[in-house]
Amino acid sequence: MSLRSRLPIAVAAGTLLAAAAATPAVANDDWGHHHDHPRLYKGVVTASTLNLRSAPNRGSQIIRTAHKGEIVTIFCKTGGETVGSNPLWYLLTDGTWAWGAARYIDNIGPAPRWCS
Repeated sequence: MSLRSRLPIAVAAGTLLAAAAATPAVANDDWGHHHDHPRLYKGVVTASTLNLRSAPNRGSQIIRTAHKGEIVTIFCKTGGETVGSNPLWYLLTDGTWAWGAARYIDNIGPAPRWCS
């Protein structure tokens, strides 16, 4: 894996670490976030198999796959390559940092915040 392909993941990981260091511990609800300071969100995969990628586009490296009905943890959303008329992608935090097309992930609870 080249440095260029790892950069989005490294930036996202650094953002998470910085946010965690700057955010005081608060009580979490069932979706893993505080009502005033959302951090993590949940979603359910709707595609039979969803390729999760190193960047928010279908040409980037596949990091892993998720399957229909799988519950995923979402850190944030961003714009990327349009998939099925939906330009949003979610940065997932389930064991590895990977991007999934929002077209194939339904939110459980509130919509994820925008990546900064």
